[in-house]
Amino acid sequence: MEFILASGSPRRRQLLEQIGIRDFVVRPTDADESLPDGIDPGAAVELLSRRKGEAARAQAGEGDLILSADTVVALDGAILGKPHSRAEAVSMLTALSGRTHQVYTGVTLARGEDILTEHEVTAVTFRPLTAAEIDAYVRSGEPMDKAGAYGIQGLGALLAERLEGDYFNVMGLPLCRLGRMLTRFGLDPLAGGTGEETP
Repeated sequence: MEFILASGSPRRRQLLEQIGIRDFVVRPTDADESLPDGIDPGAAVELLSRRKGEAARAQAGEGDLILSADTVVALDGAILGKPHSRAEAVSMLTALSGRTHQVYTGVTLARGEDILTEHEVTAVTFRPLTAAEIDAYVRSGEPMDKAGAYGIQGLGALLAERLEGDYFNVMGLPLCRLGRMLTRFGLDPLAGGTGEETP
């Protein structure tokens, strides 16, 4: 059996290793990431993570366990994706400045015909940002490949003054929820990933 991470995200790789899962292969997919108009952010990340999992499952062995995930930032219910330009990154960060937004991550585990999909949400509050601070952060380049135009694990940590919920969810993989999901597939990271029950 192989444990397959259907994501190219280095952060997700690091988070898996953090909970003791080191024997895995990375196989990103090119699943369709389009979304229906007006879709709820929670439903959106579940749909996208499931698509990624199903795409990876088509190339996997019957006993392989596949992990896929998708993360979005939402402000007032509207999804903010990855910025396509510096101007768009500035616009997103300006909108987030001094306000609370939500980070949603959908997680899918799949083995054969068994598929489990859930999502986690974390509230993040940004401190008020000046135009100069936003410009400096955008010039760092960090926002350009991040949902919502920031990375909490990098310089973006200087922008967020409060989090309510799973911090690792904001990084792209809610570890507490993932741990519970893995037990449904016979894996328990607390027991060394053997699936054995702890006393």
